[in-house]
Amino acid sequence: MQFLEMPDKDGFFGEYGGQIIPPELKAIMDEINDSYEQVRQTAVFQDELKNLYADYVGRPSPIYFAKRLSEQQGGARIFLKREDLNHTGAHKINHCLGEALLAKHMGKTKVLAETGAGQHGVALATACALVGIDCEIHMGEIDIAKEHPNVTKMKILGCKLVPVGRGTRTLKDAVDSAFEEYLKDPVNFFYAIGSVVGPHPFPKMVRDFQSIVGREAREQFLAREGKLPDYLAACVGGGSNAMGLFTAFLEDEAVRIIGVEPAGLGLNTPDHAATLTLGSKGAIHGFKCYNLQDGEGNPLPVYSIASGLDYPGVGPQHCYLKDIARVEYVAIDDQECLDAFMTLSRLEGIIPALESAHAVAYTMKLAKTLTPEQTILVNLSGRGDKDADFVAEKLGL
Repeated sequence: MQFLEMPDKDGFFGEYGGQIIPPELKAIMDEINDSYEQVRQTAVFQDELKNLYADYVGRPSPIYFAKRLSEQQGGARIFLKREDLNHTGAHKINHCLGEALLAKHMGKTKVLAETGAGQHGVALATACALVGIDCEIHMGEIDIAKEHPNVTKMKILGCKLVPVGRGTRTLKDAVDSAFEEYLKDPVNFFYAIGSVVGPHPFPKMVRDFQSIVGREAREQFLAREGKLPDYLAACVGGGSNAMGLFTAFLEDEAVRIIGVEPAGLGLNTPDHAATLTLGSKGAIHGFKCYNLQDGEGNPLPVYSIASGLDYPGVGPQHCYLKDIARVEYVAIDDQECLDAFMTLSRLEGIIPALESAHAVAYTMKLAKTLTPEQTILVNLSGRGDKDADFVAEKLGL
């Protein structure tokens, strides 16, 4: 039961996580944790969230056998957990609803967040519109230009969009900007972190809200196949969709679990975001984790073709799972990602998010080494509407 008991009372997964924050902010984080632990046990909160998942998000999301993709690879059978079919188009809505409901319960007046690919921003703006709380999203200027469809959606949903033009003008700087705004009034504002990162209790909370993905998938796969999948795969930036799928299977030692990071332009270049593959232990954004840093411990600029994966840190539970070798972490480069994006689109009629395409790309390689009796379950964490114009321009379509 070791995995189900994590984190400890101080928010640590082994040596990772915690609260590396000023004392006054620690009191705020502890209040959020206490409120979360109190409200999550109530039937009112659980019933409201359950009903929203079913009637608003459209859960359970189905498991789909990718027959033509599997046949093309000539090996294992590939299954997709279709989080791309959720309302707002990705797994992000799962925790955004939970965070917005918690913020409402705590009497907060505004919800703040960062976004990279825009899926967290859209999902949070959606959830805030639903519960009636003001929403402010910070987004890097490069990502705003790249993910224009999601920017438009956020504005339509009524959130205040703050462009971030400093530094790399991408996700890491959007996190910094949003957190600075949050610190102006942490008593009345709620910072809805978009992944299993940040100071305790956010890695725990986001994991808990996302764990519905794995619970559904485990039950669905057993009902369909009469056994568990041989392999799981999911992309990892901060790591929320991966923890959502992995959590329900961590105790199943026969299930091999793989997290897929962005190798960008190559692991031998500075243009990647393969934190667990090439990072070292340190601290970022209020918690301890593996991160990509310079010799003085400052975060390095990172890059991925997928805006939702270009983060220099990673969730603390992923770091722990790497150290104990329960999860294997690999990396896929931009070209492999694009190839998988187009292959899945043209063989199955499913356009994946570029983030999800990293997991599909590795699965395509892995499947070739296995037999048709073996199975791989991939978390298709989001759909590629937001990426379609960018990919078409890049490939000259």
